[in-house]
Amino acid sequence: MPRKKKSTPKPLVGDALIAKVRQLGQATRGEKAKACGYYKVTLNGIERINVMAFLNAVLAAEGMDLDAKGESNEKLRGRNPSHRISVQTDGKLLLGSAYTKKMNLQPGDEFEISLGRKHIHLSKVA
Repeated sequence: MPRKKKSTPKPLVGDALIAKVRQLGQATRGEKAKACGYYKVTLNGIERINVMAFLNAVLAAEGMDLDAKGESNEKLRGRNPSHRISVQTDGKLLLGSAYTKKMNLQPGDEFEISLGRKHIHLSKVA
C-alpha cells in the first residue's frame, strides 16, 4: 500500500511573501523559506526546503528579473559575426555590415590602422 504524501502549504508570493520575510527578521534563509511555504515533505517524511525557489520568488516580488534580456534587435537575427575576415583576391579587406552595425559606424567614418605582431587594430579617428 503506497504511503500518502503529506500536504504542504501553498507558498507565499508577492506582497505577502515580502511582509513575512520582514516579519521573520534574523531567521536563516532556510527557516524563512520553510515559514513561507517553500518546502515539501517526501514520502519518507523528510522535509525538503527549496531555498532557490524561495529566493527567486523574493526577487520576483521585489520586481527584479535576472533573466531579462537587453533591447531586442529583430533586424540582426542572422549569424553572429565571427570577428575574422579574409583577404580578397584583389588584396582588399572587406568588413561586413554586421560589424559596422555592431560598432555603430556611419558612412564616411575614418580609421587609423596600426599593425601588431598578429593583428590589425582599427582606431576610429574623432
